Amino acid sequence: MKIFISGATGFVGGHLRRELRDRGHQLRLLVHRHASGLEREAEQVEGDVTRLESFEQAASGCDAVINLVGIIREFRSRDITFERLHVQATANMLAAAHKAGIRRYLQMSALGTRPDAISDYHKTKFRAEELVRSSGLDWTILRPSIIYGPKDSFINLLADHLRLAPVMPVMGDGRYRLQPIHADDVARCFALALEKPETVGQCYELCGNDRISYLELLDAIAAALGKSPPIKPHAPLGLMKLIIPLMQNLPQFPLTMDQLQMLLEENICDGGWKLTFGFEPQDLYQGIRSYLGMEQRKAP
Repeated sequence: MKIFISGATGFVGGHLRRELRDRGHQLRLLVHRHASGLEREAEQVEGDVTRLESFEQAASGCDAVINLVGIIREFRSRDITFERLHVQATANMLAAAHKAGIRRYLQMSALGTRPDAISDYHKTKFRAEELVRSSGLDWTILRPSIIYGPKDSFINLLADHLRLAPVMPVMGDGRYRLQPIHADDVARCFALALEKPETVGQCYELCGNDRISYLELLDAIAAALGKSPPIKPHAPLGLMKLIIPLMQNLPQFPLTMDQLQMLLEENICDGGWKLTFGFEPQDLYQGIRSYLGMEQRKAP
């Protein structure tokens, strides 16, 4: 197949590009600027996913569309908002698919997305899903849990803190549970969805097999770095809910109220996706050791 993809130069996009190429697909990527490093692996079309007029003809001749675009945090001063990057970008990708006469459409959403969501992140993800469901296309929606891998922005952020000092502040009791999934497994699900007609009109929640608390995750990351479990001072939630709204608009401040809400809600699923896609996800502990433990292997 020839596949038109937005968001393909990001973290998950790199894994998906490799998976699709290995399966013999041709790729056309929507990019802000032409990237010389991608010339050999994919065709590139310059455009802005939030401006349909900049790419509305770009999907012509393709067989499927995949939308990976999403942000975890807003920067309103730069017009980087959930509304633009989740809702408007999805509407534009759907319009491009219709313009090109493409029936097959895959959308990356997020675990926790639902009609009664509290966070603006999940609210806008759900509105984007609703656009997909009402599009009349042969759609599939995938909702991954926290995605990890060599260039992720979550596990690596925590690891960077632990490299500096053996102390990691914890919001509340830290017992809220997570069920991360490797980026390779997410990419594999996207690729398999293209091959499985039964995935049309379905929404799948993707998670790994390892359901662990935030406290346990910190210990696992420390172990992968060859360090002892960190000291974990607990920050009272009441206090953090007063401080975060005052600080979250500063780019260097590491947490927003949306992110706190999503952390406290937990990020887990029942693993039912494996019945359709037919494989077991990677082990979390081995997975994070495979890239965080590299510095240990390099040590004399």
